[in-house]
Amino acid sequence: MESDPVCTLNPYILEPGAGKRDITAIRSEIIASRADAASVEAEASAEEPRRRRKADRQVVTGRHVRTAACLVLLIAFAGYAYAQFGDRFSSFGPLRGEQGDPAELPPREWPDRDAAGCHILYTSVRREANGSGWRTDYPWAQRNLLIRMSELTKARVSWMKPGVPHVYLVRLTDPALFQCPYLMASDVGTIGLSEEEVEGLRLYLKKGGFLWVDDFWGEAAWDQWSRELARAMPANEYSIEDVPLSDPIFSSMAVVKKIPQVTGIGFWRAVGGSTTSERGEETAVPHFRAIRDKQGHIIAAMTHNTDVSNSWERETEDPAYFYQFSIDGYALGINVLLYAMTH
Repeated sequence: MESDPVCTLNPYILEPGAGKRDITAIRSEIIASRADAASVEAEASAEEPRRRRKADRQVVTGRHVRTAACLVLLIAFAGYAYAQFGDRFSSFGPLRGEQGDPAELPPREWPDRDAAGCHILYTSVRREANGSGWRTDYPWAQRNLLIRMSELTKARVSWMKPGVPHVYLVRLTDPALFQCPYLMASDVGTIGLSEEEVEGLRLYLKKGGFLWVDDFWGEAAWDQWSRELARAMPANEYSIEDVPLSDPIFSSMAVVKKIPQVTGIGFWRAVGGSTTSERGEETAVPHFRAIRDKQGHIIAAMTHNTDVSNSWERETEDPAYFYQFSIDGYALGINVLLYAMTH
């Protein structure tokens, strides 16, 4: 049986003419959208072998010449790419997300000024159960969140290709950082920042950037993250607070009534959905914490003892998981992004 939704909608952020819609309507739209996307993907997969056979029949003489020319260009491009990115990223190994997707590195010139996602590439200095360091939730959590935001609000999203928004992998020392409308990271209970990264994060937040960290559980993870954050944003100037539900961040689009505790889908399956606390009593209470700038605006949000990103990333894998977590996860997620881009 479905539980009552933890939020109701603010109708003023929705598409023109949409009127006031409740959570049930949003649930139906998301289900229909994912079904349409699955149908398109199936058609594309069926068509691909036919396209390949047709292309094979159209091979003309001179193929070997073109192949040699392509090899020369590839070698030259590989040298250029290594010169640009090799030194910056070589210590991280293969740059692939949690599900194996190749990382999308920020371009020299961004394609447009529409909303694109940014995910922090960082070094882990300790391990957490079920964590994958910087790879955690990248890139499909943000991709799905941006898709939903484009469907449910007037916000314009930057697309890598139809149905796939840009979500760039960015280091805190990269000049591209300052093109990011917001930053996200998961499993930050394992993060360790260099002095250069500390300075980059400090400068980004003081220049008006917005950070959201998610999916870290327990006191040891909290201590690690809060200690690293304090190096960039000293606690005597930027104190961490539990954000009350009356704060505007909880009503940008949907009026959120409580902080959802979302568990990773693997844990949820292992316990048969019987609990959402991954570490028992230690993590029984989810938190939405933040630091603010001098004007009182939130500049860094921290969702602790919950994995909100998983409610977006894994929305299509199990209908029961979707109904239990994804609707409320999207409500909170879109609220936070809209707040980040309007404050």
